[in-house]
Amino acid sequence: MRLVYLVLGAALLVAAIIDILWTTLWVDGGSGPLSARLTSWVWRGLRRSGSERSRLLGLAGPIILTLTLVMWVGFIWAGWTLLFAGGENALIAARSDVPVTWTGRIYFVAYTMFTMGNGDFYPPAGIWQIATSLTTASGMLFVTMGVSYVLSVLGAVAEKRSFASSVNGLGTRGEEIVESSWNGEDFEGFDLPLNSLTSQLDLLSNQHKAYPILHYYHSEQSQDASAMAVAVFDEALTLFRFGVTDDAQPYSVLLKNARSASDNYLKTLDKAFIDPADDVPPPPDLDRLGGEGIPTVSDEEFADALDDLAERRRKLLGVVEADAWHWPPTDQ
Repeated sequence: MRLVYLVLGAALLVAAIIDILWTTLWVDGGSGPLSARLTSWVWRGLRRSGSERSRLLGLAGPIILTLTLVMWVGFIWAGWTLLFAGGENALIAARSDVPVTWTGRIYFVAYTMFTMGNGDFYPPAGIWQIATSLTTASGMLFVTMGVSYVLSVLGAVAEKRSFASSVNGLGTRGEEIVESSWNGEDFEGFDLPLNSLTSQLDLLSNQHKAYPILHYYHSEQSQDASAMAVAVFDEALTLFRFGVTDDAQPYSVLLKNARSASDNYLKTLDKAFIDPADDVPPPPDLDRLGGEGIPTVSDEEFADALDDLAERRRKLLGVVEADAWHWPPTDQ
């Protein structure tokens, strides 16, 4: 039985350490195997238990982040407790010199991990003293890493809301962004905001790659939802690139750079277990742009371009639906 405790304890420790290091230090790795599945299961459970506008979804990010930290600490705590249970006289009660109970082992590991001070138990000389030192080291190291991870995620949440606000400042639909950028003759004044939005989206993409949990920080208002903002921004880029005639388009290098930033964002979806939608979203209203005097291509040419972009637009719709929103936006 003691061998079982040793093996199980070691397995829990290895699983927790790998998941923590994978999640917090490996930028391109996304969430660790345990964290990723926990995140996906909790989000799906919250989606089933609440409506699309439920406040519960707004708490999804904090709930998932809290449960991730609890899982890490719990696995390390349980792993060390089982390891000490697997050793013959691994811990001794100081007052009676008898092996400790399960409650005593749990207590010993807790105060050793969280440096609460000396208790009523001690390890005998030898390997269990080393194990006790490692218990303290693991608690200090991995709890600190967990706190740093939380702070990084919260900073990234603020960044994603900032991007959403910037996009919505120009318009809540792709057509609206194109219209607001047209000065009556060309899109000359749009270069600066386009470059700024591209930089923000590049940062957002890298943050989502490092912290896939960001996909599950649901905003209760659509103007704060980065999932909606990315879809609207990309739809505007589609209109600029394929709906507006070549001679009237914004600077092509800026459009290409913005499209690349959007591509990088879409590459983060696999790590968050977000799949493309089953259907393609409705096409943008090209006639609306023509009505504003913006030079546009023919309907047939634009339709052909949208056909080539069908998979991309399904991915964008998948992001929006995964965040419990609608595209095109409905009344808020």
